[in-house]
Amino acid sequence: MSVQSDPVLILGGGLIGLAVAHQLARRGELVQVLSRRRSEAAGFVAAGMLAPHAEGISGPLLGLGQASLERIPAWVQRIEADSGLSCGLRPCGIVVPFAAAEQRDAYPTAAFGAPLTRAELEREIPGLGPSWQAGLLFPQDGQIDNRRQLMRALERACVERGVAFEEGAEVLELVCRQGDALEAVRIRRAQGDVATIPCRRAVLACGAWSARLMPALPVAPIKGQMLSLQGPRDALKRVLFGPGIYLVPREDGLLVVGATSEPEAGFAEGLTPFGQRELQAGIEALLPEAACWPPMERWWGFRPGTPDEAPLLGPGPIPGLWLATGHYRNGVLLAAITAELIAAAMAPQPDPATAGLLKDFRWDRFPA
Repeated sequence: MSVQSDPVLILGGGLIGLAVAHQLARRGELVQVLSRRRSEAAGFVAAGMLAPHAEGISGPLLGLGQASLERIPAWVQRIEADSGLSCGLRPCGIVVPFAAAEQRDAYPTAAFGAPLTRAELEREIPGLGPSWQAGLLFPQDGQIDNRRQLMRALERACVERGVAFEEGAEVLELVCRQGDALEAVRIRRAQGDVATIPCRRAVLACGAWSARLMPALPVAPIKGQMLSLQGPRDALKRVLFGPGIYLVPREDGLLVVGATSEPEAGFAEGLTPFGQRELQAGIEALLPEAACWPPMERWWGFRPGTPDEAPLLGPGPIPGLWLATGHYRNGVLLAAITAELIAAAMAPQPDPATAGLLKDFRWDRFPA
């Protein structure tokens, strides 16, 4: 494929930034990723659920999630082929429990799932708490081990495809020339010096930090705290998605538990007793026996939230800048379709079908 010789700058080295970088590199583009601190990215702290149906998503976001879910197996296969590493994809299905059948039947995505009685719930989730009397099974949903496997594999795949990285580079400013088109970005390097990098094309994938670089973007941090427990192997075969908390079992018995939702916390770092008690109460309600499993790790992160909880995708406020941010709870799910759509939108002759998929996720879709 014929591409321009100047590199595309990816502003942000989290899951979405890496996914876009890999897709562009596979198309023959020169790509450079600028990342302040990849370990703080939401892709490292999320639970890795692939759950457009279990989360009860509706409207255009559901369609986008379903399209991405269909693409994930082939996307993972490409990453694994380029990296030589497993991504930890598990199409294990997800169970959503309810206190009553009426709540189950009123769930926005109930039509996509199999209804479960209490007896059927117990067969799917042995040891389920007693307050849950009905449920939905979404066998098409699943999970991926983003924290331990996917991020590492995607980084390796990018390197193998020639993507350049600059870690510790904080993007300070987008520099525009006369006519407002992107001309360069100013960064502060890890050593503390400030540099200007010429740039005609960039993808903003800064997640929760996007509005710091471009205040016009309606993206705010939603803090979430999580923990993991070590349970017996195969103690839980499916993801259990309860109200306000979820349990995600890895193949080795590790159980990822998340997540609090703290929009009022801003960028306040650290664990809080209230957040940890909230997670513990959720475990006791969903799977009481797991409350006795030994804790392994506790962490927090910042989801990039938008007013309608859907991402900002496609051309940005200035020519030469594309947006891939604001994915809130669904960054892992939407990484595959985001990478495909952004790469297609940046092509010399964009596909009209791509523009159609992006129209519902424009950055300026919100009332003034």
